Amino acid sequence: MTSCNWPNLVHMFFDVADGRGERPFLWAKSDGTYRPTTWREAAARISELARGLKALGVKSGDRVVLASENRPEWLISDLAIMAAGAITVPAYVTNTEADHLHVMQDSGAVGAVISTKHLAKHFLPAAAKAEDLRFVVAMDRLDNAAHSGARLHHWPDVLATGAGEHWNVVERAAAMGGDETACIIYTSGTGGAPKGVMLSHEAILHNCAGARDALKDLELLDEVFLSFLPLSHSYEHTAGQFFPISIGAQIYYAEGIETLGTNLMEAKPTIMTAVPRLYEMFHSRIMRGVEKTGGLKEKLFRQAVDLGTRRYQNPAGLSLGERLHDRLLDKLVRKKVRQRFGGRLKALVSGGAPLNHDIGLFFTALGLRILQGYGQTESAPVVSVNRASDTRVHTVGPPIKNVEVKIADDGEILVRGPLVMQGYWGKADATAATIKDGWLYTGDIGEIDEAGHLRITDRKKDIIVNSGGDNLSPQRVEGLLTLEPEIAQAMVCGDKHPHLVALLVPDTEWTEAWARENGKVPDLPALARDADFHKALGPAVDRVNGNLSNIEKVRRFMIADEPFTIDNAQMTPTMKVRRHVIKASYGQALEALYG
Repeated sequence: MTSCNWPNLVHMFFDVADGRGERPFLWAKSDGTYRPTTWREAAARISELARGLKALGVKSGDRVVLASENRPEWLISDLAIMAAGAITVPAYVTNTEADHLHVMQDSGAVGAVISTKHLAKHFLPAAAKAEDLRFVVAMDRLDNAAHSGARLHHWPDVLATGAGEHWNVVERAAAMGGDETACIIYTSGTGGAPKGVMLSHEAILHNCAGARDALKDLELLDEVFLSFLPLSHSYEHTAGQFFPISIGAQIYYAEGIETLGTNLMEAKPTIMTAVPRLYEMFHSRIMRGVEKTGGLKEKLFRQAVDLGTRRYQNPAGLSLGERLHDRLLDKLVRKKVRQRFGGRLKALVSGGAPLNHDIGLFFTALGLRILQGYGQTESAPVVSVNRASDTRVHTVGPPIKNVEVKIADDGEILVRGPLVMQGYWGKADATAATIKDGWLYTGDIGEIDEAGHLRITDRKKDIIVNSGGDNLSPQRVEGLLTLEPEIAQAMVCGDKHPHLVALLVPDTEWTEAWARENGKVPDLPALARDADFHKALGPAVDRVNGNLSNIEKVRRFMIADEPFTIDNAQMTPTMKVRRHVIKASYGQALEALYG
């Protein structure tokens, strides 16, 4: 049995569903309105799909790819694949045909479950080339079956077949061991070709138990989550799906990043998980709105941030008058900000990448509790997280329950416990290089403070060593650059060079405003080579340099031709920068800055 007292993830679901019955569980938009699927309905569909997959020839240990946007069918498919004794292989909906083929070929998948016609355009041609793939199940009805050599089946038909089968899915689930592989999640490829991380049922259940213990100060009861990060990523897979299941929570599926603000107001989540890039976007959006409003409202907002920050840093440091004014600001300012997030949030959880300290302070000062955590795909993924009763914004909190963390002599963070992956699929050498004596070598650099909180300083591979032998953190400098209103994204370089240079993506609204004022066309590729535009961006870099040490200062910069996005492969689906891809595009130009 696991630390959650369930033998596996499927048994956990059926056990919780049995107690929740007809209560709402999964919420998705239909005809513009959120409509629920109950726990009992979800359990029935999972059972039917599991039997249907068996009827298609799926055997224990087989791999089945799952490629879909976040929607109820994602969760149903994931659990049905596992209930059939198979292993789920999530795939990003942003994958190219080559990406999909790599996942199918590398995993040796025998089948796939996919969602829409749009996704099928990239997926089915890859499926036709996958040697072991025998079938594809489509959630939506597709017209382009001719593109695939695999047999195409539609969701209702497979469920109908499963309804006619009679083996007991719940009994089969109870017999599965926690050491069986639940899923193979491919890394997001920040450093090269994605590798398949094998995670056991026990590893994810251990994460669920650890998260529940870490959040116990929030008095978890009837929680509501809003799912919008890709479920194909280990962070959302655990934190946005299996952890909510483990506590009997409801899950709303966001329509997309562009409608997130509206969906927040509709779902009114109590816990929200996101990556730092999203919090940076919220910060920019809020600040632009405040600055446009101006006047007394802007003054009160800035006072709320200032007093909230000071109260967090020194609770006893405010005078009586300041404390009274701070309470008034809570009603005039902070309550309105909280309403924009649905009005019921107990905590914002940040993970997937380091959160800028100033961004963390900003939300904390506005009365939105932000709990930064740390982990990676290879640890299922959560290693540590801040607690509501002891939040240190500059750290990623203490390790979750029953996890050991230590710092190697070179500063690398090592992790040990049931959460550690089983290995990389088909890559024994890579596994041996990453797991040694039971310790997961994370590739991240950090330190543990006097209170046992972990602080991440950088990625081991990303650390810049300048020509003087100094070690510099690019993430720290990039984080400060992107806090400036003129700069949306940044990447700094300087390995084996005397100083740092930067590639900057200017803020879209600032760019458009500057172009209007200066009679220029707001075309980024053209403006990137415009001397006046380059000069206009200079003061933002100068302000950042004023807060950096001499060796950290950005001496020269260039402007990117386009933003870093998922579509151009310069960002991962969880909005982390793919440095090797960007350097392949801009490397020569960045080197020329040293000329």
